[in-house]
Amino acid sequence: MTFSKRRSVLMAAMTAVVAWSAGGVAAQQTFNLTIGSSHPTTWGPAGLMSNYFKPEVDKLLAQGGNRYKIVWKEAFGGTLFKFNDTMEAVRDGISDIAFVGSVWEPDTMPLSNVTYYAPFVTGDLGMVLATMDKMVRENPALRKEWEANNLKYLGAVGTETYHVWSKTPITKFDDLRGKRFNAPPSNLQWLRNTGAAGVEGGLPAYYANIQSGVVDGALSIYSGVGPFRLHEVASYIAEVDIGASFAGGMAINLERYNRLPKEVQDALTQAGKGYTREVLKITNDNAASTRTATVTAGSKVVKFSEAERLKWAQSLPDLPNEWAKAMDAKKLPGTEVMRAYLDETRKAGAKPLRDWVLR
Repeated sequence: MTFSKRRSVLMAAMTAVVAWSAGGVAAQQTFNLTIGSSHPTTWGPAGLMSNYFKPEVDKLLAQGGNRYKIVWKEAFGGTLFKFNDTMEAVRDGISDIAFVGSVWEPDTMPLSNVTYYAPFVTGDLGMVLATMDKMVRENPALRKEWEANNLKYLGAVGTETYHVWSKTPITKFDDLRGKRFNAPPSNLQWLRNTGAAGVEGGLPAYYANIQSGVVDGALSIYSGVGPFRLHEVASYIAEVDIGASFAGGMAINLERYNRLPKEVQDALTQAGKGYTREVLKITNDNAASTRTATVTAGSKVVKFSEAERLKWAQSLPDLPNEWAKAMDAKKLPGTEVMRAYLDETRKAGAKPLRDWVLR
């Protein structure tokens, strides 16, 4: 082969490589997605959206051949929406993906708050998240509730079991009588018939309310109170183990999701399942480390006996039936959803302190 022929063959090969490379670059499709939360990334589930979910989606897309790429824009710490607007932010496309707190949506997402109406069922957050993750994905009524709000559920967020923080010792059920406690709206019912009064409030207000005497304490969780140093004004902790709860989840705007290629949809779904596992781990780790820190700082922890826990549980109204009937009256399948939740947790090994039975 002459030099000129060899040169022609080499140039043809190089041209083919360049053409293939250009075609490869041109074939990669890019999508812009905004991801955010009303909470800062210092809050575990929000932090995981940034440092776990995003890179996990990117990794899965790369493993699929790099045909698709997501350009992410972050909006954490309430830069786009506040905590009580999370559902609307995703529904209306203000953020493509965000943590949606169903706990703040009693009117638009009531069925997703089923766990708050079945206290003393289980304090195992892993069991609660696994049950609710399955139900939101597979139970038609729950799935419809998310999709009717233009949400495609991706992964679960929850809170570990609730206890009582107070200014004075609470070692038994009767010590609740005459006291006033802050709690989120969904948790106030846990004080009904106990002799204590519930005062609606959120974590940022607990410290000042207890310090000023507006309330005597609060129902809360270790992973929540840590950043607010609640132990400084409420140094007594009664570990009652009222129960773990499902608080909502990460979701993507449904219309946006439906416009994405299946490979991108699958990556989002798979990363969302991993996100639920990571939320469980970081929440339990934060609860354990906060407990250690507060005890080291001088908090006095008392574990309620089973007998005292049972007194509290038995004092409550029949919350599951009450809630189920109220949902049914609104033409929502409350009885169906509550029964499914109680059945699924029992199958998973839960032994409810009070054996709630639907009628």
